Amino acid sequence: MEKSPAQDPSQSGKSNEQHAASNVPRSGERPSQGTAPVADHEDPGGKPDADKRIMEAPDTLGAKHKYPVLAQPPEDFTGLTLTKPSKVAAGLQAVIKSMEFSWGEAGLGRGTHALLKLNQTDGFDCSSCAWPDPDTHRSVAEFCENGAKSTASDADHRTIGPDFFAQHSVADLSRFTDRDLNNAGRITHPLVLRPGATHYAPIAWEEAFKLIGEKLNGLKSPNEAAFYTSGKVPNEPAYAYQLFVREFGTNNLPDCSNMCHESSGSALTNTVGLGKGSVTLNDLYEAEVILIMGQNPGTNHPRMLTALQKAKRNGAQIISINPLMEAGLNHFRNPQDFLNPLRALGALLGDGTQITDLWLQVRVNGDQAVLRGIMKYLLEAEERNPGQVIDHDFIREYGAHYEEFLTELHNTSWEDIEQMSGVPRAQLLEAANIIGPKKKIITCWAMGLTQQKNAVYSIGEIVNLHLMKGAIGIAGAGLCPVRGHSNVQGDRSMGIWERPSKVFLDALENEFDFQPPRAHGLDSVETAKAMHDGRVKVFVSMGGNFLSAMSDTEFIAEAMRRQELTVFVAPKLNRGHLVTGETSLLLPCLVRAEIDTQRNGKQFVTCENSMGVVEASHGVLQPLEGQMLSETAIVCGMAIATLGEQTTTDWVAMMENYDVIRDHIARTIKGFEDFNQKVRRPGGFYLPNGPRERKFTTDNGRANFTVTAFKKHQLLPDQLVLFSIRSHDQFNTIIYDYNDRYRGVFGERRVIFLHPEDMQARGIQPRQLVNITSHFEGQQRHAERFVAIPYDLPRGNCAAYYPEMNVLVPVASVADVSNTPTSKFVVITVVPLPETLPEGETKAHPLQAAAVSSR
Repeated sequence: MEKSPAQDPSQSGKSNEQHAASNVPRSGERPSQGTAPVADHEDPGGKPDADKRIMEAPDTLGAKHKYPVLAQPPEDFTGLTLTKPSKVAAGLQAVIKSMEFSWGEAGLGRGTHALLKLNQTDGFDCSSCAWPDPDTHRSVAEFCENGAKSTASDADHRTIGPDFFAQHSVADLSRFTDRDLNNAGRITHPLVLRPGATHYAPIAWEEAFKLIGEKLNGLKSPNEAAFYTSGKVPNEPAYAYQLFVREFGTNNLPDCSNMCHESSGSALTNTVGLGKGSVTLNDLYEAEVILIMGQNPGTNHPRMLTALQKAKRNGAQIISINPLMEAGLNHFRNPQDFLNPLRALGALLGDGTQITDLWLQVRVNGDQAVLRGIMKYLLEAEERNPGQVIDHDFIREYGAHYEEFLTELHNTSWEDIEQMSGVPRAQLLEAANIIGPKKKIITCWAMGLTQQKNAVYSIGEIVNLHLMKGAIGIAGAGLCPVRGHSNVQGDRSMGIWERPSKVFLDALENEFDFQPPRAHGLDSVETAKAMHDGRVKVFVSMGGNFLSAMSDTEFIAEAMRRQELTVFVAPKLNRGHLVTGETSLLLPCLVRAEIDTQRNGKQFVTCENSMGVVEASHGVLQPLEGQMLSETAIVCGMAIATLGEQTTTDWVAMMENYDVIRDHIARTIKGFEDFNQKVRRPGGFYLPNGPRERKFTTDNGRANFTVTAFKKHQLLPDQLVLFSIRSHDQFNTIIYDYNDRYRGVFGERRVIFLHPEDMQARGIQPRQLVNITSHFEGQQRHAERFVAIPYDLPRGNCAAYYPEMNVLVPVASVADVSNTPTSKFVVITVVPLPETLPEGETKAHPLQAAAVSSR
């Protein structure tokens, strides 16, 4: 096994990345990033006026019998084979799987061409995650397995046109698995589902736009419409979209960020002044300690493993804080090493690089307690070694509320910390001993934190830790929320936000000569409630799958069925397109990998990654035959048909030349000055980032320590906490296959992972079927026939795949402050059924009488 300098001092100095001078740009030295600071779009006040109604629980069991179109995936089993969980991520198998998906869906020539241009400076940006590309040299294969899967899915050469939809009713299609819906192929023609119809049918683009315009203009108020955005939408169509929506007259712009990193923005804006991370990719290479919290990089951000490997080779120590020991947190076998003769044999036969030095198996929602425990030990170390552990100079110059924070920390008992976290004090001390003498500290986190009940408070504690250490705004240190969707951060920068700032609205008013709406709009949770009770009557979705991505699946389905019009812009079919309003439009778009040619010639779009780099994305594949339009063209078409003579915006010019959009962006959004010039540089440009420069754009201009009392959540003796996870063959709601090879699960998704002792206490055997009931404010929601699998996770916690488990998440169960659905904190009970699912079979078998009586 390869060792880092942390384990083997003789390895020190063997890697170029160990020399800070070779890492350009460095943290705090970014002459090309513009004038910092620039404030964020986030509202530092949080969402105190959000709709907090509990809402009536849907009939989760009866719905599948009442409605011909299924909102939940079919319950039929697809076969289950179990193996031991993997201890190594990537390797040769990842290469094989990448090629298998790419060539199988996109074809040999189309698939190979796409992969060779993926994440290249003259190619297109991967749609599978927002992990940044290297600033300088890029490998010929600058992609990961999931990037290859996502690109293969986007570049799918199979098509579904009017004939396909004539053969399959929406009810029939709803009985397809989510994998089979995605794998049916690319949608080629605009389609309409008219009132009372059972099948989508062709419609001309002009008629589709006219239908949208007439329905929107017929509403009593613009606020009776909601406009959802997927984080895959690039900057140019996103900016045009929010402009169209605001010229129409509403700020109802819910987006997928409301469901994922809203908690990060809520915590960071109040503490450091910017709802984004403060590090660059080069900072990770230089870090001394990296904390990875609530994240599974091996599946959700596999290219991150390359950065972690470089950090380890440079001597970094990594602390993983997660309920599961994921393969990517354990060891990484880098496929790029197959190209290096000195490392090829080790990459083929060995375990690769050990990623985690210390694993803290935290209970769900216990991260706040883990961080409190570590910080209490740091204070004790400071008392023994004055001036050696806590950065008092940083706190004096930049900090605020430190004394209040210390009081709260001193008042937090060790009993509460151990009870909430589930982590022994000895391990917390070990973590503190790793962190204590170090300055270059980075903390990375993802939805394992942001979708907890205490999400905002936990992220606030991350900031507290960094402020104590002065570990922000210097090379090798800072905050790193790791975004999922490839442009979810960019969409927020473009103004996809239901609570826009006055500065941004004033800029729009000045640029486009209209009065933007000033009242707050609806986020995703509020939109679902408003759709359900009739306040929203038209739902427009730019990409995504709101039905399956949101919590409370059957509640969302009821809300969707009450719409007068639903509009879905998408390249491929998903379940969300089948549960519709009275009239529904399905509008096919080009994908990012395809060449987008408008009247002014070939166009490109831009995306912003997790570390604030904006880069051009050039399509390289010839579009498939059909009537697909670009996302930008579809947005402009809707705007022209809806706004008519009331707009003075030149929508045609924006549609024909995306440089026109970028010029508008440059004049209305700080940090994007000279957008068209800067984005044409290979590798793009960095946006201004105040915290990276130790310039904090908070209300008081300082870095604020957070003072939050512990919020403990008590369970009844038979209750468990369920949290959602994604399988390895999945990107968000897109299911590529039924396998999760790193966790040893093949051929089946309808499973629940349970601690063996929790299974034994309930008389549940491996592979036995169980019914699950969630409990919230006296309400119950039910999910039937999941297969129980024993797994190493904290006692009292269990896990299931998303979106199958979303039916159990109440729409009103949200994180404090951010209003994010608590998909990582669902209180449930589990009841065994007298059936098991045998190896590799799809039909459940009755348990033998002896086995049943053992309960």
